[in-house]
Amino acid sequence: MTDPRNQVVVVTGASSGIGAATALAFGRAGAKLVLAARRRDRLEAVAREIEALGTSAEALPVTADLSKLADIQALVAAAQARFGRVDVLFNNAGFGRLNWLEQLDPVQDIAAQLAVNVLGVIQTTRQVLPLMMAQRGGHIINMASVAGLVGTPTYSVYAAGKFAVRGFSEALRREAAPWGIRVSAIYPGGVPTEFAGHAGIKRKTRTTTPAWMRLTAEQVGEAVVGLVRRPRAELVIPWPFRFSAWVNQLWPGLVDWVTVRRFTLPERREELKQ
Repeated sequence: MTDPRNQVVVVTGASSGIGAATALAFGRAGAKLVLAARRRDRLEAVAREIEALGTSAEALPVTADLSKLADIQALVAAAQARFGRVDVLFNNAGFGRLNWLEQLDPVQDIAAQLAVNVLGVIQTTRQVLPLMMAQRGGHIINMASVAGLVGTPTYSVYAAGKFAVRGFSEALRREAAPWGIRVSAIYPGGVPTEFAGHAGIKRKTRTTTPAWMRLTAEQVGEAVVGLVRRPRAELVIPWPFRFSAWVNQLWPGLVDWVTVRRFTLPERREELKQ
């Protein structure tokens, strides 16, 4: 077990949602936080909440756009200047644009999404990795999604990014192990956050994750802290999604048949008539 107390933890996408909830969870555990996101005012508000917890936690807000390498380099430099090390990196920053592929904007919806969700994860890890190698230890936790295990309609680009994070995490885990560096990927299902508001979801069938399978941002945050305490390669939450991934892997043709008939055709029937 690893005690998060006094660990230096970098959290990207820390201004709201899962990122903010995870930062607060680490704050309650007494960690030293480096908070990264584009919205400075929101970062400073989260930092104040952490420092008001009454634990040994500290919080350093750093404005950063994770699609820009210079911002990533400045973020890691700020963490090193303030704390001298990085023990945990939580690659959480990301967003989704959910629509039929031909209706996604090539730049704003596709290129921008992959720039943050994939390249941002890789580039941030690339900047932190030499520090952890020099320390002979560390933990990199990558935010994936159930969409990184099961590809569903309207999630084509988002799923592509999360499948990429899955492969990246697996390969890096095997690369970094000799230095005592752990790599984990977390695969949550639906979580009510700002994500849905930005994703542009438009569904005639109103299909969504059942309420009993939805998680709160706080539950995901506690799960991330739990990964630091008891590391594992992958964590799928809530547990029923493990069964969904298993079925998808064993019987992809069956999943295709059900998905197309229950979702794709009802959603696109009017377009098919044109």
